[in-house]
Formats: sequence, structure tokens, C-alpha cells
Amino acid sequence: MNNLTQDSLVEYGSRRVIITVTAILCALLEIVDTTIVNVALNDMRGNLGATLPEVGWVITAYAIGNVIIVPMTSWLSQQFGRRNYYAASVIMFTVCSFLCGNANGIWELVAFRFLQGVGGGALLVTSQTIITESYPIEKRSMAQAIYGLGVIIGPTLGPPLGGYIVDNFSWPYIFYINIPIGIIATLLTLQFVRSPKYAEKKLMNEIDWLGIGLLALTVGSLQYVLERGQEDDWFNSSTIIICTILAIFGGFFFIWRELTYKNPIVDLRVLKNGNLRIGTILSFILGFGLYGSTFILPLYTQSVLGWTALQSGALMIPAALTTAFMMPLIGKLLQKGVPQQYLVAAGMAVFFIYSFWGYKIVTPDTGKDAFFWMLIARGIGLGLLFIPITALSLSTLKGQEIGQGAAFTGMMRQLGGSFGVAAITTFLSHQNPVHRSDLVSHLDTNSLAVQQRVNALQHAYMSKGMTFDVALNAAYKALDYTVTKQAAVLSYMDVFLYLGFMFLICIPFVLLVRGNRRKKIDLSEAMH
Repeated sequence: MNNLTQDSLVEYGSRRVIITVTAILCALLEIVDTTIVNVALNDMRGNLGATLPEVGWVITAYAIGNVIIVPMTSWLSQQFGRRNYYAASVIMFTVCSFLCGNANGIWELVAFRFLQGVGGGALLVTSQTIITESYPIEKRSMAQAIYGLGVIIGPTLGPPLGGYIVDNFSWPYIFYINIPIGIIATLLTLQFVRSPKYAEKKLMNEIDWLGIGLLALTVGSLQYVLERGQEDDWFNSSTIIICTILAIFGGFFFIWRELTYKNPIVDLRVLKNGNLRIGTILSFILGFGLYGSTFILPLYTQSVLGWTALQSGALMIPAALTTAFMMPLIGKLLQKGVPQQYLVAAGMAVFFIYSFWGYKIVTPDTGKDAFFWMLIARGIGLGLLFIPITALSLSTLKGQEIGQGAAFTGMMRQLGGSFGVAAITTFLSHQNPVHRSDLVSHLDTNSLAVQQRVNALQHAYMSKGMTFDVALNAAYKALDYTVTKQAAVLSYMDVFLYLGFMFLICIPFVLLVRGNRRKKIDLSEAMH
């Protein structure tokens, strides 16, 4: 039955091209929106009269809506039919984009962003499943390469696109830009996307409402802790403590419920598949590196080097183009039988080189050109990681298991990204005062070098018309600013170094993974 279902979903010619373009459009819509708002937060805050913690909820609400719905996508596709559910998700995402742009208050915007995240969560995973099943078995690694383009390039496109829109128009247009694309994607979905037969079976009897509630409680609480922990001072906040307890107990009871209920909302039994288990762990690490590095570089270039959002975003474009160039090459290597674990290990090694390179070149005044080859290395590393990890994860799954497996890897990639950003933010806030204290301890006011530096600054300020006392005060402030900036640079250096070591440590474990002994790549064997 699975063979027939799989064969019936393979598309050819222009129809396959249209389905692929539709799925990539939808995946890009969802991913670009995770990062495009980052550069518009200041404008939103001023426009809506919100505080910084309040406007932070614009990002948090979207992420929570996203991560709640991702594990449920396979079940919802079965309930309503994949095409109907996919089209409804695109419509929900598009309508909520319009409502976000028209929001009159911060909490109205947060509510619509949550609903936009619920609509968007389905797009990523279902796009992956649609593309995978639309291609003949021997071309499925190439299908993963095409899908990977959207996933890797999406987070990179967000900041420069958002920066351009905010600079030239106004912040609501970062949401309005989704509307024409959403309308086209909806029409193409209804016309060309087909539902597999197993996805048309209704399971309306005995719906797992408790499972849905526990899932929402668990991942919602966990995402809240990761997104807001640093800002709320972690476990000094009663809200963070309550959400942590809810996430732990909710997770325990959710797992118990899904393993004992006959129609579970998320079929955890699919994790009995060894390749999928390994793939979910590797997806978590990939998310940590992908979103962590996408977060750290713009933060460094804007806060330390004083770049604009558009300049920071544009810096990432060569790396994204490199990844795009790598994708089809990796797909061909997989088709020729190169073991996935070797490619993943190579990707982790290259990602270590990128991180160590970052550690070496980060200074208080690093020039733009210094980043170019380092970011090319990042693009190569991500290209080597994404498709082999996806291929390994889905390699021995059949039929509707493919959608369930894609949901698990998608959720773990998202959570990995959230853990990465939370860990980096916390680490920076911890390391900054440590490095500052260390630097200040080496500044002796009786030192000749320090006195000469202060005198030079004082005379520079006096030449601009300041009095002796005011100039001296300004000189000490300038020296303090220099120390603070250097402490921040040392903290960013630490992040690059430890991020690199995390990938380096993983390499031996990846090489121990048992791959397929046959020559043909996983995906070509798996779908039968």
C-alpha cells in the first residue's frame, strides 16, 4: 500500500516544478518571518508605545506558536487532508500577516504574531514532505537539496530584507510583503498539491485532546523559558520557575499519554527508528549552530562595530549563496553513495574552522573584508550538514512516517535554535562583567601609559572647546567605553571558540553512526 501511495505522489515535468516552487515559497515565508522582525523592533516600540520587554514578545509569540504546531502537522494532515491543511495554513499565515501590519497596540500585534506562528509552523514541515514525495525515489536527495535552500537561506534573507523595508518604507510592510506571495501560494496549492490516500483517512473519533493540551503546555512553556529566561533573570523569576516545572511535568505526562493512547496526536513510536533518533539529535545541533551563528554575527557587527541592520544582513549573503551552490553538489554525492555520516562529519569540521576563524579575527574594529572567507566557510559547512542530516533522518521511514519524521527533525531544529540563542545570550551577559573586571584590574591610574592615554584624550576634548574639568571627565568616560567595548569583544571571541568546540567534539560520535551498507543512498531505499 505504501508503494502505491508513494508512486501516486510522484510528479513530472512542469507540474513538479510548480509544486516545488510553491513549497519553497511557503517554507521561505515561514523562515524569513522568524528573523525579519528583529531589525524593526525599535520602530515598533516607538510606534506602538511599548517597552523593550513588551516588544520582545513579538518574536517570542511567533516562536511559541511555531513550535507548538510543528509536532502536530502530520496528525492534522491526516485529519483534514494534506492539501486542505496546507492551504488553510497558508491562508491563516497570510491573513495574520495583514492583521499584524494593522495592529494598533503591542498586545494586539503579539496575539496576531502567535496566530501567524501557528499558521507558519505547518508550512516548513509539510513543504519538506511535499517536495520529498513529489520526486522519484532516485532523485529524492536532490529534492532535499532544493528544500534545504529555503531553510538555510531564509534566516539570512530576513535581516537585510527587513532592514531595507524599514529604511525605505515602514515596519508594517515587513508583514504586508507576505500577502501577495501568500495569495499566489494558496492558489497554486489548491490547484496542484495532492493529498496522499493515507492522509485522507479521518480519525475524528477519540481525538487526543489531552495530548494536544499537554503538547501545547510543554513546548509552549519550554519555548517561553528559552526566549525570556535571560531577560527575566532566569530562576530569580517566579514565572520562569513555574514554566520550567510545567515544561518538565507536561513533557513527562505527554510522553506517557502518547505511548499509551491508541490515536496519539504525535506518534512517538516512530522514534524507534534508529536513524531518525540520530537525525533528531543532529538536527538539534544543526539548529544550535545555524540560528546561533545567524544571531551572534549581526549582534556583534551592530553593537560593537556600529553597522546598520542592512549592512549586517548583507554581510551574510555570500555565505547563503555558497550554501545554495553547495546543495546540488551534496545531493549528487549522496546519490553516488557517499555515506551521510562522512559528509556530516566534514560539515562539522568546516563549521569548527569557521568558528575558530571568527575567534581569531574578531576585534573592536574588524573590517568588512575580513569576514568574507570566514563566512564562505560557514556556507560550505551548513551545506555539508543540512541535506545529509535530513537524508539520514528520513532514510528508513515509509508512508506517513516520513511526515512524522520531518516534524520531529523540524521541531528539534527549531528548539536547537532557541537553545542556541538562549545559551549565547546568557553566556554573553555572564562573560561581559568577568572580562571587564579583568581588564579594569590591569588599569592602574598611576601607570604612565594610562596617564598618557587620559592626557591625550583630555587635550583632544579641550581642543573642541571643553573646560579642563569637563574634558578630564570625558576622557575617563571614553577610557571606560573602550574597556567595555574590549570586554564585549572578548565575550564574542569566547562564543565563537566554544561554538566551534561543540561541533568538533561531535565529529567522533557522528563517525561511529552505522550507515547503510548498500551503495545507494538512504532516501532511495527508504521510501519503499
